[in-house]
Amino acid sequence: MAQLRKPPGGRDARIMLLAQAVDRTGTGLWASASVLYFTYVCGMDARQLGLLLGVGAVAGIAGSPLAGRAAERLPVRWLLIGCHLLRLGTMGLLLVVDDFAALLAVIALTCLAERAAKTLEMLFATRVAGERRSTYQALFRSVANAGYAVGAGVAAIGLAVGTTSAYRALILANGLSFVLAAVLVWRTREPAGRGLVAAAAGAEPAASPAASSAASPAAVTPAGAAPSPWRDRGYLLFVLLDMPLNLDDSILNVGLPLWLVHHTDAPPAVVPVFLVLNTVLVVLLQLRVSARAEGPRGAAAAVGWYGVTLFGSCLLIVLATGGGPWTAALALLAAAMLVTLAELMRSVSSWELAVVLAPPGAQASYLGVAGMSQSVQKAAGPLLLTGVVMAAGPAGWLGLGAATVGLGALQRRASLRRLAALAGAGGVGGAGASGTSGTSGRSGGSAVAEADAEWPQRQDAAVR
Repeated sequence: MAQLRKPPGGRDARIMLLAQAVDRTGTGLWASASVLYFTYVCGMDARQLGLLLGVGAVAGIAGSPLAGRAAERLPVRWLLIGCHLLRLGTMGLLLVVDDFAALLAVIALTCLAERAAKTLEMLFATRVAGERRSTYQALFRSVANAGYAVGAGVAAIGLAVGTTSAYRALILANGLSFVLAAVLVWRTREPAGRGLVAAAAGAEPAASPAASSAASPAAVTPAGAAPSPWRDRGYLLFVLLDMPLNLDDSILNVGLPLWLVHHTDAPPAVVPVFLVLNTVLVVLLQLRVSARAEGPRGAAAAVGWYGVTLFGSCLLIVLATGGGPWTAALALLAAAMLVTLAELMRSVSSWELAVVLAPPGAQASYLGVAGMSQSVQKAAGPLLLTGVVMAAGPAGWLGLGAATVGLGALQRRASLRRLAALAGAGGVGGAGASGTSGTSGRSGGSAVAEADAEWPQRQDAAVR
């Protein structure tokens, strides 16, 4: 509560956190009711519903890079307000549109605006919170999950009534959350950092022996041109590896419930406990975990521990398969706890690395590309789990866990090498600002070892 009263970024950050809490309350409300609304009110069958959700997920992928590119040229505040108002309009259209093709377009626009809004919120926080952005991210995660819980509780009332009018009232309530969020964002001040900062003409980055071709920073561009994330192989490698390192979301919401129902003797009543447990743990532990993953090297170490933690959850899922009802239930609840711990580490490390690995002159467009990771995972993650992992049985879960460990280790090493290369090139506007200038004289291997050694010993001074 003390952190919420005086968050990193002061007044503007406090208002933005309130806006995000309001927005996530509406999102939690709609997420809890949307499937039933499309089924019972719109009369969609399973095939149509799957297509609708799939189109929305694919459209969301484009939202992040579009928002990042626009934020290089336009004020973040007004872009974010525009996203809220666009979602308000699409929610209103749901009340009057019943044609399936039109609903596809409405949901696609909604998901695109939602993903764009999240990227703009991330950029706003990066600019107002500065070096304490990980603390801001932890606060945001706490208030967002509390908002989701409140929204789901309100939705439960409407779903209990079950009438068409009740469903439409939930849509109106979600639209109201967008109005309130837009008003709150309007009350903030535009954060510093808008516009492009190109490197001076003729500047050449110093070579770094620790940098490989995949981990090297983007070439310095002439004055008047901005580095493009789409031509930066090192950053694209980070984004590519970050996509499977977001699978905790699909495991919690898709993998665990389906595995419990179809492959264990655990009672189905355990399924809602997964979400409750996840919400409570995020609210209680996000700040502490974020303090231990603070800074670029802490974030890189957390990526490695993410893989280990997720592997532990996969082992518990396998153990639940052959046990009795209570053994299976306890094993799956423990797996849900480990998945949540992995989520806590990933939510901070992914964002921190997305910021510090980007050139300081074009962070908005770079963060827009990095924001695609979650959107791609939401579109492809459930298909990967149901079509590959779960189809292979327990061996599929073990393979997924082992692959995550390997990808986490690769992401950690590639990130530390890129940090060293950026420091050696003098381009540590993002990294150096967070206290990583000391990595410039270290090799990638020593930085990896040091990061691993620091992770379990980090203190929670930032929480206190």
